[in-house]
Amino acid sequence: MVMISSLLLRFSRRQLHTIVSKDTIKPCCPTPSHSRTYNLSLIDQTVTNGYVPIVAFYPCSTVNQNFHEKTIELKNSLRQTLNYYYPFAGRMKRTDPTNVDCSDDGVEFVEACNNNSLSDFLQQSDHKNLDQLFPNGLIWLNQNGPIQEQNINATSLISPFSVQVNHFACGGIAVATSLSHKIGDASSLLTFLKHWAAITSRSQTKIDIRPHFITNKPTTLKLSNTSHYKPPDSVSRSFVFSNTKIKELQAKVIALTMYSKEPILNPTRVEVITWLLHKCAVAAATKTKLGKFKESGIMWPINLRNKLVERLPETTIGNIVYPMTFPVSNNNGDLMPNELIGELRKRKLKFQKFQNLEAAFRLVEEMSSETFTLETAESIENCYAYSSVCGYPMYDIDFGWGKPSKVTFGGSFKNLNILTDTPDGNGIEAQVSLDENDMNIVLNDPELLAFCC
Repeated sequence: MVMISSLLLRFSRRQLHTIVSKDTIKPCCPTPSHSRTYNLSLIDQTVTNGYVPIVAFYPCSTVNQNFHEKTIELKNSLRQTLNYYYPFAGRMKRTDPTNVDCSDDGVEFVEACNNNSLSDFLQQSDHKNLDQLFPNGLIWLNQNGPIQEQNINATSLISPFSVQVNHFACGGIAVATSLSHKIGDASSLLTFLKHWAAITSRSQTKIDIRPHFITNKPTTLKLSNTSHYKPPDSVSRSFVFSNTKIKELQAKVIALTMYSKEPILNPTRVEVITWLLHKCAVAAATKTKLGKFKESGIMWPINLRNKLVERLPETTIGNIVYPMTFPVSNNNGDLMPNELIGELRKRKLKFQKFQNLEAAFRLVEEMSSETFTLETAESIENCYAYSSVCGYPMYDIDFGWGKPSKVTFGGSFKNLNILTDTPDGNGIEAQVSLDENDMNIVLNDPELLAFCC
């Protein structure tokens, strides 16, 4: 009986995650009148309502202060950082916004405590346990809390950015942020986090991180209302590929395509992992759908910052991406690397012909937003999205407590696959979200397991 009570106590302690405070943090200085209206770009407006969720974990160290001191420090540095990122502290329409009112109303700052140690939380928790670390459940399209309420006023205003700081019993901390996808992509949020961390650690004099905002003209582009879209249920798992295993996979891809019409002689790490993940996911879906799964689609958001002839700063804020989408034949579950990698490369080359961002915007403007939305909805079941932030300085986000032990994305969105560098930089971690039945098959796929750590 004593043993059972002890186990129940340990189980309950692992589950205890409590919100202890909520505050609103406003910029230190008012936004100048000429910057009060931030117009969303055409690409921003085509993005479905949702939030980009990133969380960084920091173990306890001798540098760490107590919970209260760390919270005060983060709030003060956040006030300073918001001076540079004034749209983050503004307000925008709940549905189909075209601009942000940079009203300096501030961002919500939530503080929470978890009575588990950080190491135990990371080792014992399922991926879905990360959701509680984010403010108000603002994770991708799974907008729990206030945004999912019924009979809401579509013209009401919401904050595009929120923070939740999570304290663990060991002294470790997790800083979780949710940025509206309407005003920025993952690169935008990582730029913000690095800047905020630099100000907190008082190293901003060494690192010049200044956001680059693009002045967009007002537009009358009308989009379909997608605010109440409910994503299909899915589960997420992580697969880690060491650089040694990735080299073996690259060699396999070269061998498989050597005598084809389009050999892949120098595949990148991201390309070969994307091919393997897609091959395994499609094979699993074919089994669960009893062979009726004939064709899949690839959606790959290409970062335009370094692809245009007139290059943009890496610190450019906004959705500076373009979603490349193309079909991939099932081929009875035997997807050859050149069928995916070759097509991906061809489409990437087209974007290097754009002179500047305005040229890319013109392509978006030429598209019918209604047709685009319908085509996306019709193919969503068999469409797999792959996004890579490999090479981004995710592990340079140092608030003065040392580099994070882990940086990852929260939430789960069916058929979304995100590739990140491993903390030691010696491999790639793939965060894969699939239908539960498909995931059970993928977890036992011998070809995938042969290349995972």
